[in-house]
Amino acid sequence: MSYQDTYEQWKNEETLDRELKTELESLLNNETELEDAFSHPLEFGTAGMRGILGPGINRMNIYTVRQATEGLARFMESQSEEDKKRGVAIAYDSRHKSPEFALEAARTLANHGIPSYVFESLRPTPELSFAVRHLNTFTGIMITASHNPANYNGYKIYGESGGQMPPKDADALTSYVRSVENPLQIDVLSEEEAKEKGLLTIIGKEVDDAYLQEVDTVTINRELVAKEGKDLKLVFTPLHGAGKMLGEKALEQAGFTGFSFVPEQSIADPDFTTVKSPNPEEHSAFEYAISLGEKDGADLLVATDPDADRLGVAVKLPDETYRVLSGNQIGALMLDYILKARKDDGTLPDNAVALKSIVSSELSTAIAENYQTKMVNVLTGFKFIAEKIQAYQEDGSQTFLFGFEESYGYLVKPFVRDKDAIQALVLIAEVAAFYKQKGENLYDALQTIFEEYGYYQEKTISITMSGLEGSAKIASLMRQLREESPITFGGIKVVSTEDYKLQEKVHADGSVTALNTPPSDVLKYFLEDESWIAARPSGTEPKIKFYIGVKAGSEEAAEEKIKAFSAAISEITNVTS
Repeated sequence: MSYQDTYEQWKNEETLDRELKTELESLLNNETELEDAFSHPLEFGTAGMRGILGPGINRMNIYTVRQATEGLARFMESQSEEDKKRGVAIAYDSRHKSPEFALEAARTLANHGIPSYVFESLRPTPELSFAVRHLNTFTGIMITASHNPANYNGYKIYGESGGQMPPKDADALTSYVRSVENPLQIDVLSEEEAKEKGLLTIIGKEVDDAYLQEVDTVTINRELVAKEGKDLKLVFTPLHGAGKMLGEKALEQAGFTGFSFVPEQSIADPDFTTVKSPNPEEHSAFEYAISLGEKDGADLLVATDPDADRLGVAVKLPDETYRVLSGNQIGALMLDYILKARKDDGTLPDNAVALKSIVSSELSTAIAENYQTKMVNVLTGFKFIAEKIQAYQEDGSQTFLFGFEESYGYLVKPFVRDKDAIQALVLIAEVAAFYKQKGENLYDALQTIFEEYGYYQEKTISITMSGLEGSAKIASLMRQLREESPITFGGIKVVSTEDYKLQEKVHADGSVTALNTPPSDVLKYFLEDESWIAARPSGTEPKIKFYIGVKAGSEEAAEEKIKAFSAAISEITNVTS
Protein backbone atom coordinates (compact mmCIF):
# COMPACT_ATOMS: atom_id res chain seq x y z
CA MET A 1 0.00 0.00 0.00
CA SER A 2 1.00 3.61 -0.50
CA TYR A 3 1.52 5.77 2.56
CA GLN A 4 -1.76 7.55 1.70
CA ASP A 5 -3.62 4.21 1.81
CA THR A 6 -2.05 3.29 5.15
CA TYR A 7 -2.93 6.70 6.52
CA GLU A 8 -6.56 6.23 5.40
CA GLN A 9 -6.61 2.82 7.06
CA TRP A 10 -5.59 4.38 10.38
CA LYS A 11 -7.89 7.38 9.97
CA ASN A 12 -10.91 5.14 9.36
CA GLU A 13 -10.15 2.69 12.16
CA GLU A 14 -13.14 3.05 14.53
CA THR A 15 -11.34 1.68 17.58
CA LEU A 16 -8.25 3.86 17.16
CA ASP A 17 -6.93 5.27 20.43
CA ARG A 18 -8.58 8.66 21.01
CA GLU A 19 -5.34 10.52 21.68
CA LEU A 20 -3.72 9.13 18.54
CA LYS A 21 -6.82 9.99 16.54
CA THR A 22 -6.53 13.63 17.62
CA GLU A 23 -2.83 13.69 16.69
CA LEU A 24 -3.67 12.12 13.35
CA GLU A 25 -6.16 14.86 12.57
CA SER A 26 -3.51 17.51 13.30
CA LEU A 27 -1.29 15.99 10.56
CA LEU A 28 -3.99 16.22 7.89
CA ASN A 29 -2.26 18.86 5.75
CA ASN A 30 1.33 17.98 6.59
CA GLU A 31 2.36 15.70 3.72
CA THR A 32 5.99 15.49 4.81
CA GLU A 33 5.08 14.26 8.28
CA LEU A 34 2.44 11.89 6.94
CA GLU A 35 4.84 10.32 4.48
CA ASP A 36 7.47 9.81 7.18
CA ALA A 37 4.92 8.34 9.60
CA PHE A 38 3.15 6.02 7.15
CA SER A 39 5.47 5.19 4.25
CA HIS A 40 7.45 2.46 6.03
CA PRO A 41 7.29 0.52 9.31
CA LEU A 42 9.42 1.51 12.28
CA GLU A 43 12.61 -0.46 11.85
CA PHE A 44 12.86 -3.49 14.11
CA GLY A 45 16.39 -4.78 14.45
CA THR A 46 18.62 -6.75 16.81
CA ALA A 47 18.26 -4.05 19.48
CA GLY A 48 14.48 -3.75 19.06
CA MET A 49 13.05 -0.44 17.90
CA ARG A 50 13.14 3.23 18.81
CA GLY A 51 11.26 6.16 17.36
CA ILE A 52 9.21 9.32 17.71
CA LEU A 53 5.92 9.02 19.61
CA GLY A 54 2.76 9.47 17.56
CA PRO A 55 0.34 7.82 15.12
CA GLY A 56 1.66 5.79 12.19
CA ILE A 57 3.56 2.62 11.39
CA ASN A 58 6.88 4.49 11.66
CA ARG A 59 6.09 5.81 15.15
CA MET A 60 6.08 4.49 18.70
CA ASN A 61 2.48 3.92 19.83
CA ILE A 62 0.40 1.17 21.43
CA TYR A 63 -0.17 -0.48 18.04
CA THR A 64 3.47 -0.73 17.00
CA VAL A 65 4.23 -2.00 20.51
CA ARG A 66 1.52 -4.66 20.09
CA GLN A 67 2.96 -5.53 16.67
CA ALA A 68 6.46 -6.06 18.07
CA THR A 69 5.07 -8.09 20.97
CA GLU A 70 2.86 -10.17 18.68
CA GLY A 71 6.01 -11.06 16.75
CA LEU A 72 7.76 -11.96 20.01
CA ALA A 73 4.80 -14.13 21.06
CA ARG A 74 4.85 -16.02 17.74
CA PHE A 75 8.60 -16.49 18.07
CA MET A 76 8.17 -17.92 21.57
CA GLU A 77 5.43 -20.25 20.32
CA SER A 78 7.94 -21.61 17.79
CA GLN A 79 10.18 -22.63 20.70
CA SER A 80 9.40 -25.30 23.30
CA GLU A 81 6.29 -25.19 25.48
CA GLU A 82 8.59 -24.95 28.50
CA ASP A 83 10.26 -21.83 27.09
CA LYS A 84 6.86 -20.28 26.50
CA LYS A 85 5.83 -20.97 30.11
CA ARG A 86 8.96 -19.21 31.42
CA GLY A 87 7.47 -15.96 30.20
CA VAL A 88 8.79 -12.44 29.82
CA ALA A 89 10.11 -9.83 32.28
CA ILE A 90 9.02 -6.26 31.45
CA ALA A 91 10.39 -2.95 32.76
CA TYR A 92 10.05 0.67 31.74
CA ASP A 93 11.59 4.07 32.36
CA SER A 94 10.19 7.58 32.94
CA ARG A 95 9.25 8.44 29.36
CA HIS A 96 5.87 9.38 27.95
CA LYS A 97 3.72 6.26 27.48
CA SER A 98 6.29 3.91 29.04
CA PRO A 99 3.89 2.39 31.61
CA GLU A 100 1.16 2.10 28.95
CA PHE A 101 3.50 0.39 26.50
CA ALA A 102 4.67 -2.07 29.15
CA LEU A 103 1.05 -2.99 29.89
CA GLU A 104 0.17 -3.32 26.18
CA ALA A 105 3.09 -5.73 25.77
CA ALA A 106 1.85 -7.80 28.72
CA ARG A 107 -1.73 -7.85 27.40
CA THR A 108 -0.52 -8.99 23.96
CA LEU A 109 1.55 -11.80 25.47
CA ALA A 110 -1.35 -12.83 27.70
CA ASN A 111 -3.54 -13.34 24.63
CA HIS A 112 -1.08 -16.08 23.65
CA GLY A 113 -1.05 -17.61 27.13
CA ILE A 114 2.44 -16.27 27.81
CA PRO A 115 3.03 -14.99 31.37
CA SER A 116 4.72 -11.65 31.99
CA TYR A 117 6.33 -10.13 35.05
CA VAL A 118 5.93 -6.35 35.00
CA PHE A 119 7.67 -3.97 37.40
CA GLU A 120 5.34 -1.93 39.61
CA SER A 121 7.00 1.35 38.60
CA LEU A 122 9.94 2.65 36.60
CA ARG A 123 13.21 0.70 36.84
CA PRO A 124 16.65 0.92 35.19
CA THR A 125 17.51 -1.11 32.12
CA PRO A 126 20.25 -3.05 33.96
CA GLU A 127 17.69 -4.29 36.49
CA LEU A 128 15.60 -5.65 33.62
CA SER A 129 18.68 -7.52 32.37
CA PHE A 130 19.17 -8.87 35.90
CA ALA A 131 15.47 -9.77 36.27
CA VAL A 132 15.56 -11.98 33.16
CA ARG A 133 18.33 -14.03 34.75
CA HIS A 134 16.93 -13.89 38.28
CA LEU A 135 13.40 -14.94 37.30
CA ASN A 136 14.64 -17.34 34.60
CA THR A 137 12.30 -15.86 32.00
CA PHE A 138 12.81 -16.70 28.35
CA THR A 139 13.02 -13.07 27.28
CA GLY A 140 12.76 -9.52 28.59
CA ILE A 141 11.29 -6.26 27.27
CA MET A 142 12.58 -2.83 28.25
CA ILE A 143 10.47 0.17 27.30
CA THR A 144 12.99 3.00 26.90
CA ALA A 145 14.58 5.33 24.39
CA SER A 146 17.70 5.64 26.55
CA HIS A 147 19.05 9.19 26.24
CA ASN A 148 17.01 10.30 23.20
CA PRO A 149 14.90 13.51 23.34
CA ALA A 150 11.56 13.57 25.17
CA ASN A 151 9.45 12.89 22.07
CA TYR A 152 11.03 9.43 21.63
CA ASN A 153 10.39 6.03 23.15
CA GLY A 154 11.61 2.55 22.35
CA TYR A 155 11.33 -1.19 22.85
CA LYS A 156 14.35 -3.40 23.57
CA ILE A 157 14.37 -7.20 23.62
CA TYR A 158 16.62 -9.27 25.88
CA GLY A 159 17.46 -12.97 25.59
CA GLU A 160 17.54 -15.54 28.38
CA SER A 161 21.20 -14.78 29.21
CA GLY A 162 20.18 -11.23 30.17
CA GLY A 163 21.88 -9.68 27.15
CA GLN A 164 20.21 -8.44 24.02
CA MET A 165 19.26 -11.36 21.83
CA PRO A 166 22.06 -13.13 19.91
CA PRO A 167 21.95 -12.62 16.10
CA LYS A 168 20.34 -15.98 15.23
CA ASP A 169 17.39 -15.52 17.61
CA ALA A 170 17.17 -11.78 16.85
CA ASP A 171 16.93 -12.44 13.11
CA ALA A 172 14.21 -15.05 13.66
CA LEU A 173 12.31 -12.70 15.96
CA THR A 174 12.59 -9.85 13.45
CA SER A 175 11.07 -12.01 10.72
CA TYR A 176 8.11 -12.82 12.98
CA VAL A 177 7.61 -9.13 13.79
CA ARG A 178 7.68 -8.19 10.11
CA SER A 179 5.14 -10.90 9.32
CA VAL A 180 2.52 -9.08 11.44
CA GLU A 181 0.97 -7.01 8.67
CA ASN A 182 -1.61 -4.80 10.36
CA PRO A 183 -0.78 -3.46 13.84
CA LEU A 184 -4.38 -2.23 14.21
CA GLN A 185 -5.76 -5.78 14.15
CA ILE A 186 -3.98 -7.48 17.06
CA ASP A 187 -6.00 -9.07 19.85
CA VAL A 188 -5.06 -8.42 23.47
CA LEU A 189 -6.40 -9.58 26.82
CA SER A 190 -7.71 -7.06 29.33
CA GLU A 191 -5.45 -6.31 32.28
CA GLU A 192 -8.02 -7.80 34.68
CA GLU A 193 -8.36 -11.07 32.74
CA ALA A 194 -4.59 -11.41 32.38
CA LYS A 195 -4.17 -11.09 36.14
CA GLU A 196 -7.05 -13.49 36.86
CA LYS A 197 -5.45 -16.12 34.62
CA GLY A 198 -2.04 -15.69 36.27
CA LEU A 199 -0.56 -14.28 33.09
CA LEU A 200 0.32 -10.85 34.52
CA THR A 201 2.34 -10.62 37.73
CA ILE A 202 3.48 -7.31 39.23
CA ILE A 203 7.04 -7.42 40.60
CA GLY A 204 9.19 -4.99 42.56
CA LYS A 205 10.92 -5.17 45.94
CA GLU A 206 11.98 -8.82 45.84
CA VAL A 207 13.85 -8.28 42.57
CA ASP A 208 15.22 -4.93 43.80
CA ASP A 209 16.65 -6.60 46.91
CA ALA A 210 18.22 -9.43 44.93
CA TYR A 211 19.78 -6.96 42.48
CA LEU A 212 21.17 -4.78 45.29
CA GLN A 213 22.64 -7.84 46.97
CA GLU A 214 24.66 -8.43 43.80
CA VAL A 215 25.58 -4.74 43.49
CA ASP A 216 27.13 -5.06 46.94
CA THR A 217 29.83 -7.29 45.40
CA VAL A 218 31.04 -4.42 43.17
CA THR A 219 32.93 -2.83 46.08
CA ILE A 220 36.53 -4.07 46.11
CA ASN A 221 38.13 -2.40 49.14
CA ARG A 222 35.51 -2.33 51.90
CA GLU A 223 37.98 -1.06 54.49
CA LEU A 224 38.76 1.95 52.28
CA VAL A 225 35.08 2.74 51.70
CA ALA A 226 34.25 2.35 55.39
CA LYS A 227 36.97 4.87 56.19
CA GLU A 228 36.45 7.41 53.40
CA GLY A 229 32.90 6.83 52.15
CA LYS A 230 31.07 9.02 54.64
CA ASP A 231 33.35 11.99 53.90
CA LEU A 232 33.23 11.80 50.11
CA LYS A 233 31.08 14.66 48.81
CA LEU A 234 29.20 13.46 45.76
CA VAL A 235 26.41 15.17 43.82
CA PHE A 236 24.11 12.75 41.97
CA THR A 237 21.55 13.62 39.31
CA PRO A 238 19.34 10.93 37.73
CA LEU A 239 18.29 13.47 35.05
CA HIS A 240 14.57 12.89 35.71
CA GLY A 241 14.96 9.17 35.05
CA ALA A 242 14.96 5.74 36.67
CA GLY A 243 18.31 5.86 38.49
CA LYS A 244 17.35 7.58 41.76
CA MET A 245 15.85 4.82 43.90
CA LEU A 246 18.38 2.07 43.24
CA GLY A 247 21.27 4.52 42.94
CA GLU A 248 20.53 5.92 46.40
CA LYS A 249 20.20 2.47 47.95
CA ALA A 250 23.37 1.20 46.26
CA LEU A 251 25.46 4.14 47.49
CA GLU A 252 24.16 3.87 51.06
CA GLN A 253 24.62 0.10 51.06
CA ALA A 254 28.26 0.50 50.01
CA GLY A 255 28.92 3.08 52.73
CA PHE A 256 28.70 6.38 50.85
CA THR A 257 26.48 8.65 52.89
CA GLY A 258 27.86 12.09 52.03
CA PHE A 259 26.01 12.43 48.73
CA SER A 260 23.22 14.77 47.71
CA PHE A 261 20.73 14.80 44.87
CA VAL A 262 20.05 17.60 42.44
CA PRO A 263 16.50 18.21 43.72
CA GLU A 264 15.04 19.60 40.47
CA GLN A 265 16.26 16.54 38.51
CA SER A 266 15.36 13.86 41.05
CA ILE A 267 11.72 13.96 39.95
CA ALA A 268 10.73 11.50 37.21
CA ASP A 269 9.75 13.82 34.37
CA PRO A 270 9.05 12.56 30.82
CA ASP A 271 9.63 16.06 29.44
CA PHE A 272 13.10 16.31 31.03
CA THR A 273 12.20 19.90 31.83
CA THR A 274 15.56 21.07 33.17
CA VAL A 275 17.78 19.75 30.36
CA LYS A 276 17.95 20.20 26.62
CA SER A 277 19.02 16.56 26.31
CA PRO A 278 18.86 13.95 29.13
CA ASN A 279 22.23 12.58 28.08
CA PRO A 280 25.24 12.49 30.44
CA GLU A 281 27.44 12.71 27.34
CA GLU A 282 26.22 16.30 26.96
CA HIS A 283 28.05 18.78 29.18
CA SER A 284 24.89 20.87 29.46
CA ALA A 285 23.22 18.00 31.33
CA PHE A 286 25.53 18.82 34.26
CA GLU A 287 24.47 22.47 34.59
CA TYR A 288 22.37 21.95 37.74
CA ALA A 289 24.82 19.45 39.23
CA ILE A 290 27.72 21.89 38.74
CA SER A 291 25.78 24.66 40.45
CA LEU A 292 25.07 22.43 43.46
CA GLY A 293 28.61 21.04 43.43
CA GLU A 294 30.12 24.52 43.59
CA LYS A 295 27.84 25.39 46.50
CA ASP A 296 28.65 22.21 48.46
CA GLY A 297 32.31 21.85 47.44
CA ALA A 298 31.60 18.39 45.99
CA ASP A 299 34.48 16.04 45.17
CA LEU A 300 32.71 14.75 42.07
CA LEU A 301 29.42 14.96 40.19
CA VAL A 302 27.67 11.97 38.62
CA ALA A 303 24.70 11.70 36.25
CA THR A 304 22.71 8.75 34.96
CA ASP A 305 20.58 8.83 31.82
CA PRO A 306 16.79 8.18 31.90
CA ASP A 307 17.03 4.37 31.94
CA ALA A 308 20.19 4.41 34.11
CA ASP A 309 22.40 2.33 31.89
CA ARG A 310 24.86 5.18 31.18
CA LEU A 311 26.90 7.18 33.67
CA GLY A 312 28.60 10.56 33.25
CA VAL A 313 31.12 12.11 35.66
CA ALA A 314 32.40 15.65 36.26
CA VAL A 315 35.55 16.25 38.32
CA LYS A 316 36.89 19.27 40.15
CA LEU A 317 39.83 21.07 38.52
CA PRO A 318 42.61 22.88 40.39
CA ASP A 319 40.77 26.19 39.87
CA GLU A 320 37.70 24.76 41.68
CA THR A 321 35.61 24.56 38.48
CA TYR A 322 34.28 21.25 37.14
CA ARG A 323 35.10 19.38 33.95
CA VAL A 324 32.89 16.66 32.45
CA LEU A 325 35.02 13.62 31.64
CA SER A 326 34.68 11.63 28.44
CA GLY A 327 33.39 8.07 28.51
CA ASN A 328 36.87 6.88 27.57
CA GLN A 329 38.44 8.75 30.50
CA ILE A 330 35.90 7.32 32.96
CA GLY A 331 36.54 3.83 31.57
CA ALA A 332 40.31 4.28 31.97
CA LEU A 333 39.95 5.45 35.59
CA MET A 334 37.71 2.52 36.45
CA LEU A 335 39.86 -0.13 34.76
CA ASP A 336 43.09 1.25 36.23
CA TYR A 337 41.59 1.15 39.72
CA ILE A 338 40.10 -2.34 39.34
CA LEU A 339 43.42 -3.79 38.19
CA LYS A 340 45.43 -1.90 40.80
CA ALA A 341 43.10 -2.88 43.65
CA ARG A 342 42.77 -6.50 42.55
CA LYS A 343 46.55 -6.81 42.19
CA ASP A 344 47.13 -5.27 45.62
CA ASP A 345 44.73 -7.64 47.37
CA GLY A 346 45.92 -10.67 45.41
CA THR A 347 42.67 -11.32 43.53
CA LEU A 348 43.77 -10.45 39.99
CA PRO A 349 43.26 -13.67 37.96
CA ASP A 350 45.94 -14.91 35.57
CA ASN A 351 43.30 -15.18 32.86
CA ALA A 352 41.72 -11.76 33.48
CA VAL A 353 40.09 -10.07 30.50
CA ALA A 354 38.62 -6.64 29.82
CA LEU A 355 36.33 -5.83 26.91
CA LYS A 356 35.72 -2.65 24.93
CA SER A 357 34.20 -1.57 21.64
CA ILE A 358 36.34 -0.97 18.53
CA VAL A 359 35.63 2.78 18.70
CA SER A 360 36.76 3.15 22.32
CA SER A 361 40.13 4.52 23.47
CA GLU A 362 43.34 2.55 23.26
CA LEU A 363 44.37 4.07 26.60
CA SER A 364 42.51 1.26 28.35
CA THR A 365 44.36 -1.27 26.22
CA ALA A 366 47.68 0.18 27.39
CA ILE A 367 46.50 0.04 31.02
CA ALA A 368 45.34 -3.58 30.69
CA GLU A 369 48.60 -4.67 29.11
CA ASN A 370 50.56 -3.05 31.95
CA TYR A 371 48.78 -5.41 34.34
CA GLN A 372 49.21 -8.44 32.03
CA THR A 373 45.47 -8.39 31.40
CA LYS A 374 44.03 -9.20 28.01
CA MET A 375 41.97 -6.52 26.23
CA VAL A 376 39.48 -7.76 23.64
CA ASN A 377 37.81 -5.45 21.10
CA VAL A 378 34.24 -6.09 19.98
CA LEU A 379 31.79 -4.35 17.67
CA THR A 380 29.84 -1.36 18.97
CA GLY A 381 26.82 -2.49 20.96
CA PHE A 382 26.93 -3.90 24.48
CA LYS A 383 25.36 -7.14 23.29
CA PHE A 384 28.76 -8.06 21.84
CA ILE A 385 30.37 -7.60 25.26
CA ALA A 386 27.56 -9.71 26.75
CA GLU A 387 28.15 -12.46 24.17
CA LYS A 388 31.85 -12.60 25.06
CA ILE A 389 31.06 -12.79 28.78
CA GLN A 390 28.70 -15.70 28.11
CA ALA A 391 31.30 -17.50 25.98
CA TYR A 392 33.99 -17.07 28.65
CA GLN A 393 31.59 -18.32 31.29
CA GLU A 394 30.84 -21.43 29.24
CA ASP A 395 34.42 -22.36 28.30
CA GLY A 396 36.25 -20.98 31.35
CA SER A 397 39.01 -19.51 29.19
CA GLN A 398 38.93 -15.98 30.66
CA THR A 399 37.72 -14.24 33.81
CA PHE A 400 35.76 -11.08 33.01
CA LEU A 401 36.76 -8.00 35.02
CA PHE A 402 35.37 -4.99 33.17
CA GLY A 403 33.64 -3.95 29.96
CA PHE A 404 32.93 -0.52 28.54
CA GLU A 405 32.00 1.59 25.54
CA GLU A 406 33.06 5.16 24.91
CA SER A 407 29.39 6.17 24.94
CA TYR A 408 29.33 6.13 28.76
CA GLY A 409 28.41 2.46 29.24
CA TYR A 410 30.21 0.29 31.83
CA LEU A 411 29.83 -3.14 33.39
CA VAL A 412 31.79 -4.36 36.40
CA LYS A 413 30.10 -7.61 37.42
CA PRO A 414 28.35 -9.96 34.96
CA PHE A 415 25.18 -10.59 36.97
CA VAL A 416 23.90 -7.96 34.51
CA ARG A 417 24.57 -8.38 30.80
CA ASP A 418 24.20 -4.79 29.66
CA LYS A 419 25.55 -1.38 30.61
CA ASP A 420 24.90 -0.73 34.29
CA ALA A 421 25.09 2.81 35.65
CA ILE A 422 24.19 1.64 39.18
CA GLN A 423 27.25 -0.60 39.32
CA ALA A 424 29.33 2.17 37.74
CA LEU A 425 28.04 4.70 40.29
CA VAL A 426 29.26 2.56 43.20
CA LEU A 427 32.62 1.85 41.57
CA ILE A 428 33.42 5.45 40.57
CA ALA A 429 32.61 6.54 44.13
CA GLU A 430 35.13 3.98 45.40
CA VAL A 431 37.74 5.20 42.91
CA ALA A 432 37.16 8.79 44.11
CA ALA A 433 37.47 7.65 47.76
CA PHE A 434 40.78 5.94 46.97
CA TYR A 435 42.27 9.14 45.59
CA LYS A 436 40.69 11.32 48.29
CA GLN A 437 42.57 9.23 50.86
CA LYS A 438 45.76 10.24 49.05
CA GLY A 439 44.78 13.91 49.06
CA GLU A 440 43.91 13.81 45.34
CA ASN A 441 40.80 13.70 43.16
CA LEU A 442 39.85 12.05 39.87
CA TYR A 443 41.35 14.88 37.82
CA ASP A 444 44.70 14.29 39.54
CA ALA A 445 44.32 10.55 38.93
CA LEU A 446 43.75 11.10 35.24
CA GLN A 447 46.83 13.30 34.92
CA THR A 448 48.91 10.56 36.55
CA ILE A 449 47.58 8.04 34.06
CA PHE A 450 48.43 10.34 31.14
CA GLU A 451 51.96 10.86 32.50
CA GLU A 452 52.46 7.11 32.63
CA TYR A 453 50.83 6.02 29.37
CA GLY A 454 50.83 9.11 27.12
CA TYR A 455 48.15 11.69 26.46
CA TYR A 456 45.21 10.00 24.77
CA GLN A 457 42.31 12.07 23.52
CA GLU A 458 39.18 11.18 21.60
CA LYS A 459 36.32 12.96 19.91
CA THR A 460 33.03 11.82 18.44
CA ILE A 461 31.48 13.84 15.63
CA SER A 462 27.79 13.02 15.34
CA ILE A 463 25.98 14.25 12.24
CA THR A 464 22.17 14.06 12.20
CA MET A 465 20.48 13.32 8.88
CA SER A 466 16.78 12.86 9.56
CA GLY A 467 13.98 11.33 7.49
CA LEU A 468 14.08 9.28 4.31
CA GLU A 469 16.41 11.75 2.66
CA GLY A 470 18.80 11.56 5.61
CA SER A 471 18.97 7.75 5.48
CA ALA A 472 19.83 7.93 1.79
CA LYS A 473 22.56 10.51 2.46
CA ILE A 474 24.14 8.34 5.17
CA ALA A 475 24.13 5.30 2.88
CA SER A 476 25.63 7.38 0.07
CA LEU A 477 28.40 8.71 2.31
CA MET A 478 29.40 5.23 3.48
CA ARG A 479 29.37 4.03 -0.13
CA GLN A 480 31.59 6.96 -1.15
CA LEU A 481 34.08 6.17 1.64
CA ARG A 482 34.32 2.60 0.41
CA GLU A 483 34.64 3.46 -3.26
CA GLU A 484 37.11 6.33 -2.73
CA SER A 485 38.95 5.24 0.40
CA PRO A 486 40.91 8.15 1.96
CA ILE A 487 44.69 7.79 1.83
CA THR A 488 45.34 10.57 4.36
CA PHE A 489 43.57 12.45 7.15
CA GLY A 490 44.91 15.86 8.10
CA GLY A 491 48.07 15.13 6.13
CA ILE A 492 48.73 11.89 8.05
CA LYS A 493 48.98 8.74 5.95
CA VAL A 494 46.47 5.90 6.34
CA VAL A 495 48.41 2.65 6.84
CA SER A 496 45.45 0.27 6.97
CA THR A 497 41.66 0.25 6.75
CA GLU A 498 39.30 -2.15 8.48
CA ASP A 499 35.95 -2.67 6.74
CA TYR A 500 33.71 -4.54 9.14
CA LYS A 501 30.96 -4.88 6.55
CA LEU A 502 33.27 -6.73 4.17
CA GLN A 503 35.07 -8.28 7.19
CA GLU A 504 38.51 -7.44 5.86
CA LYS A 505 41.53 -5.30 6.71
CA VAL A 506 43.28 -3.68 3.75
CA HIS A 507 46.89 -2.61 4.26
CA ALA A 508 48.71 0.21 2.48
CA ASP A 509 50.61 -2.29 0.31
CA GLY A 510 47.31 -3.74 -0.92
CA SER A 511 47.46 -6.94 1.11
CA VAL A 512 44.25 -8.08 2.80
CA THR A 513 43.63 -9.96 6.05
CA ALA A 514 40.30 -11.25 7.35
CA LEU A 515 38.48 -9.84 10.37
CA ASN A 516 36.82 -12.30 12.75
CA THR A 517 33.94 -10.11 13.93
CA PRO A 518 30.34 -10.32 12.67
CA PRO A 519 29.61 -8.04 9.69
CA SER A 520 28.78 -4.42 10.59
CA ASP A 521 28.63 -1.19 8.61
CA VAL A 522 31.79 0.33 10.12
CA LEU A 523 35.02 1.64 8.58
CA LYS A 524 38.12 2.19 10.72
CA TYR A 525 41.29 3.89 9.48
CA PHE A 526 44.67 3.46 11.19
CA LEU A 527 47.18 6.26 10.63
CA GLU A 528 50.97 6.17 10.71
CA ASP A 529 51.14 8.33 13.88
CA GLU A 530 49.10 5.70 15.86
CA SER A 531 45.92 7.76 15.54
CA TRP A 532 42.72 6.18 14.24
CA ILE A 533 39.43 7.34 12.74
CA ALA A 534 36.20 5.37 12.38
CA ALA A 535 32.90 5.97 10.57
CA ARG A 536 29.68 4.28 11.68
CA PRO A 537 25.99 4.94 10.99
CA SER A 538 24.04 4.80 14.23
CA GLY A 539 21.79 1.78 14.64
CA THR A 540 19.22 3.63 16.77
CA GLU A 541 19.26 7.25 15.62
CA PRO A 542 19.25 9.10 12.25
CA LYS A 543 22.95 9.86 12.56
CA ILE A 544 26.35 8.99 11.18
CA LYS A 545 29.16 9.09 13.70
CA PHE A 546 32.86 9.68 13.19
CA TYR A 547 35.22 8.68 15.98
CA ILE A 548 38.73 10.08 16.38
CA GLY A 549 41.43 8.67 18.67
CA VAL A 550 44.89 10.22 19.07
CA LYS A 551 47.95 9.82 21.28
CA ALA A 552 50.43 12.64 21.91
CA GLY A 553 52.95 13.93 24.40
CA SER A 554 50.72 16.67 25.79
CA GLU A 555 47.12 17.82 25.95
CA GLU A 556 47.89 20.68 23.54
CA ALA A 557 49.48 18.37 20.97
CA ALA A 558 46.54 15.96 21.20
CA GLU A 559 44.06 18.80 20.71
CA GLU A 560 45.91 19.95 17.60
CA LYS A 561 45.64 16.47 16.12
CA ILE A 562 41.94 16.30 16.97
CA LYS A 563 41.41 19.68 15.32
CA ALA A 564 43.20 18.63 12.12
CA PHE A 565 41.31 15.35 11.82
CA SER A 566 37.98 17.06 12.55
CA ALA A 567 38.63 19.47 9.68
CA ALA A 568 39.43 16.55 7.38
CA ILE A 569 36.15 14.83 8.30
CA SER A 570 34.22 18.07 7.73
CA GLU A 571 35.72 18.25 4.27
CA ILE A 572 34.66 14.69 3.49
CA THR A 573 31.10 15.15 4.77
CA ASN A 574 30.64 18.81 3.80
CA VAL A 575 29.37 19.38 7.35
CA THR A 576 30.98 21.71 9.85
CA SER A 577 31.92 19.77 12.99
